Amino acid sequence: MSHTTVSHTTVSHTTVDSPVGPLTLVAHDGVLSGLYMTEQRHRPAAETFGREDPSPFGDVIAQLAEYFDGTRTTFDLPLALIGTPFQRAVWRELCEIPYGETVSYGELAQRLGKPSAARAVGLANGRNPIGIIVPCHRVVGSTGDLTGYGGGLARKRHLLDFERGSHADRLPLAL
Repeated sequence: MSHTTVSHTTVSHTTVDSPVGPLTLVAHDGVLSGLYMTEQRHRPAAETFGREDPSPFGDVIAQLAEYFDGTRTTFDLPLALIGTPFQRAVWRELCEIPYGETVSYGELAQRLGKPSAARAVGLANGRNPIGIIVPCHRVVGSTGDLTGYGGGLARKRHLLDFERGSHADRLPLAL
């Protein structure tokens, strides 16, 4: 995935259905900058999503469909990650966590060369604007426990079980 800086000239959005509920996709200048679930913590106000226009999202929608069909394990999309330099570094590192695997916040901090920054990594992880594609659901507590997830722990559990091959999780999540 390539990561770009955004000039914020054109903002658009669309909503697609998924097994974890409706997903709102947001693009800045035609590049994916947001993937938000319903009732997601830190979800921006709807007025910031720009005009409804599905045209920039064809590849995103196709790759999400392949992911939820179980035929895609990595995403190949340009991303506009809007955040602080530290947040963007955390989000880029999230993209390196393999499908079906998890790491702890402490491990992620180690990978970033900031071993004492597990809490800061957790805060940046929680602000990830592009859920699922930037797989913040793959980060767990130091004991392996499922800890906070902006989309809710039920969705986090669903996504992790789905990636680990649990057949029951190919069904839509009942929220």
